[in-house]
Amino acid sequence: MRAPQISGGTVELDEGEQELIRSLILANPDLVLNDDQVMRALIGSQAQGARNVVDLRDRLVERMEGRLQKLMRTNRSVIAAAYENVATTNQVHRAILALIDAEDMGSFLRRLVHDVPIMVGIEEARLCLEANVPEARSADELASGLDGRVVILPEGTVNDYLHLENGEPLRVTLRPCAEGKEVVFGHVSPSQSEALLPLHLSGVTGLLAFGAADPERFSPDQGTDLLTFTAEVVQRLLIRHLGRDPKG
Repeated sequence: MRAPQISGGTVELDEGEQELIRSLILANPDLVLNDDQVMRALIGSQAQGARNVVDLRDRLVERMEGRLQKLMRTNRSVIAAAYENVATTNQVHRAILALIDAEDMGSFLRRLVHDVPIMVGIEEARLCLEANVPEARSADELASGLDGRVVILPEGTVNDYLHLENGEPLRVTLRPCAEGKEVVFGHVSPSQSEALLPLHLSGVTGLLAFGAADPERFSPDQGTDLLTFTAEVVQRLLIRHLGRDPKG
């Protein structure tokens, strides 16, 4: 193929070269539409056949409108997520204040397993404490009105439930409810996803478990800052109510 001829500042193309360029543009219009310099030249052109330029301009406007709509949808999603995060933070703060205000162990436990789930919009909470017992049982003797939501577990059950073989558990584990969830949540439970917060109570291993009927409420890709804060507060309050030295 001969080299294109330049005459009077314009490039002269033979019929084959013109057809090649046309084929390239038809095969990949973005070569033109994504090139600002080319689009300016086409839009500013006064050559015969300006209708084609108008068509290209319309196409460009459509593309820009599509990008703007996508950007607006993204912004709405970001704003909605921000509002949801603020609302969740406020819910957790109110729940923590309610726990701090509990006057005694019984009030604290009732608020933890009954009131806190309602305040943060989930179905249930369980407090599990390990002890030298042969099998799991409720710890309703600790306070009235617990309804089996505080549980005594055999030693080692928490690590088994977290599927730990070696090492320390994560501060917060978010996941779909594990097989055998009845050990923690009981045999009749609506929970499909769970947040598991191990507690270290001066020699006693504990577990605070939140359960949600929504299978996507707790998932591993979510942030855990608020739950970590909750675990730290509950751990300190439990130690206080149990009358143990937090440094022990």
